[in-house]
Amino acid sequence: MTTLPLVHPDRKEVSSFQPIKALRHFRNLVADKEDTEQVFHIVRALSGKGFVKRAEAFWNSECGKAVLAEKKGLPERLDNHDALRKLPAGSVGCTYVDFMEREGLTAQGLVDEYEKFGAKIDRYDDLLEHYGHRLRDTHDLFHVLTGYGRDALGEASVLAFSYSQNPNLGTIFIAYAAGREIKRGLPSGVPIFGSIREAQNNGKLAEKIAHQDIMTLLTMPLDEARAKLNIKPPTNYNRAHDMMRAGGIDPYDMLGQQAAAA
Repeated sequence: MTTLPLVHPDRKEVSSFQPIKALRHFRNLVADKEDTEQVFHIVRALSGKGFVKRAEAFWNSECGKAVLAEKKGLPERLDNHDALRKLPAGSVGCTYVDFMEREGLTAQGLVDEYEKFGAKIDRYDDLLEHYGHRLRDTHDLFHVLTGYGRDALGEASVLAFSYSQNPNLGTIFIAYAAGREIKRGLPSGVPIFGSIREAQNNGKLAEKIAHQDIMTLLTMPLDEARAKLNIKPPTNYNRAHDMMRAGGIDPYDMLGQQAAAA
């Protein structure tokens, strides 16, 4: 079994609170919403001590111990679309492949974005870092299991859900700050913050996705997996989409439409 320290002895700190730095990187993210590296900077700037406790709980669980004994990482497995396509139709794995191919995404792509960020910070080969990688590598699976898309509101809602699963002030800061940006120019009554708050509550009620046996989860029917994890449907998110479309707004291009109208 792989043996690594939970916290590398050379780490000077495992938590930080730098709101000014987080705000600067958030402005960069607003300027280019595809610049995923900015998200990692914000999360690191507003990390908390609870991260260590959650990492320790996972690595001491049966699932965590099994992960440590494995040779392959999650990105390699999640990007093996040929293997996942052999799973039954309607399974989490098949739905995940459909989602990733439709959106032009790969699990390795998120790793590559992280490496741009990682080149600018101190790196430590410890279980704390490996736990952070697991949270990163399951992000797109969160979209599939929760039903939130990759539109601006969907991303904000997934972050709010993720915050309740693995609290970090950076994720909830981005979620609500993004909600403020999305809300601008929309008719009153569109439940933008309602979607974010509902996602935050749903994340609290659900089992921790990153702490599950992901490969087993992929084989399950999507509805069965959602029931097992107690993931509630995103009613406010779907209602917000219906209201936007009724007003002639494409939820997947609304920030672009707002910018063009400004």
